[in-house]
Amino acid sequence: MSAPKAHLTPGLYIVATPIGNLGDMTLRALETLKAADVIACEDTRETGKLAQVYGISAPRLPYHDHNAAEMRPKIIEKLKQGQVVALVSDAGMPLISDPGYKLVRACRDEGLPVTCVPGASASLTGLVLSGLPADRFFFGGFLPAKSAARRTALADIAAVPATLVFYETAPRLAESLADMQAVLGARQAAVARELTKKFEEVRMGSLAELAAHYADAGEPRGEIVVIVGQGDAAAAWDETRVDARLAEVMQHQGLRVKEAAALVAAESGWRKNDVYARALAVKDVGRDGAG
Repeated sequence: MSAPKAHLTPGLYIVATPIGNLGDMTLRALETLKAADVIACEDTRETGKLAQVYGISAPRLPYHDHNAAEMRPKIIEKLKQGQVVALVSDAGMPLISDPGYKLVRACRDEGLPVTCVPGASASLTGLVLSGLPADRFFFGGFLPAKSAARRTALADIAAVPATLVFYETAPRLAESLADMQAVLGARQAAVARELTKKFEEVRMGSLAELAAHYADAGEPRGEIVVIVGQGDAAAAWDETRVDARLAEVMQHQGLRVKEAAALVAAESGWRKNDVYARALAVKDVGRDGAG
């Protein structure tokens, strides 16, 4: 005889689910999903696998990037009718790199109750396993797919005084690590994959070492979290270092003067106009040397 469903107060319940090991399903999450009137999920098939394992019979409806604008009003209407709606992602904590925050904001705007059933998170799991400082960290989600845009995004956060945490796909991992090394410099880092699963791995080293390893080894399996240590804020960026970095990104990486100046200004903390002036001089020197 199955236990009776728990009685839950109507509202939106943001429910974390396992990132790999199904044993990480919390008792409260299980109770909430079994008691929900409907489960809004990123992929109904993925959530269906979890539902089958745990005997969860609540109907599922898709809520993801491509249909969020269409589905939000329908979910809001269910909540106004007094239903219990559980929001889950394919794995881990909803709202982290998915459109769930817009639904939460819409509920807040309508005065509807929202609560969270916390649990597994790949970003936090990777961070604590990395051995890098976890007292202050910056979550960068997925970086852009194209190298130029990725380097610009990295330059924007290069000076953040914290450990950096990213998600990355296997096909882009080696190139992404190489871009991190080029923009962020010689920092310690870790690549965590298959977290909580049988073949969990955390590989540590410098960004250069990790980039070289995955360039040689090829694409790894599993979901990937990249954790990068904080840069040396005390390192002095004098004129010589700024000029050398400008020469590197313009002559070897092919960045234009404006792009190079923006990148090096972000890395060094110098004023962009000052770096731009030096970039023009470095470009002229390079042209003369090439002649």
